[in-house]
Amino acid sequence: MKTFGIALKIFLVFTILTGIVYPLLVTGIAQVVFPHQANGSLILKDNKIIGSELIGQQSDSIIYFTSRPSAIGNNPLPSGGSNYGLTSKKLKDQYIERKNKFIAFNQLDKNADVPSEMLFASASGLDHHISPNAADLQINRIATARHFTNVQKQKLKSLVEKMYEAPQLMCLGENRVNVLLLNIALDKLK
Repeated sequence: MKTFGIALKIFLVFTILTGIVYPLLVTGIAQVVFPHQANGSLILKDNKIIGSELIGQQSDSIIYFTSRPSAIGNNPLPSGGSNYGLTSKKLKDQYIERKNKFIAFNQLDKNADVPSEMLFASASGLDHHISPNAADLQINRIATARHFTNVQKQKLKSLVEKMYEAPQLMCLGENRVNVLLLNIALDKLK
């Protein structure tokens, strides 16, 4: 019984330390040092949350850039992928459907080379970046839908190039474009 009492005290002390004190300490430090990131990197417009820099949003509007497909509908709660294997018929069907949809939506040649991130859902289902090539393939659709002149179309191309993000630490990943930030900048384009 004496051992049980000691074990219970240790359990309670570590529960308070690791379950209450440590999380409050880390949260407090994060709120002071990195408040934007600690609060989800939320983007506000007119004091309304329009999204997060870290979570993709699906848009099927012809006047905006589209993000990569998500197996979970970009819902952060059940984060995950489809887990279909390379031999899965359902994955093959999704691939063909997504390729045809991307080509038709962007009015591309039927033999256009579609970037892989526009054909496959990410492992997390939340990716918010696309490749520069995927963004470039959407420029003509957006310029046409917004009735841009040639000068405005050139500004749009320049805007996309300005939005390129380099690999993290100059070696992790590839150049990429944050679709939400690009769409926000697109709305400001005159």
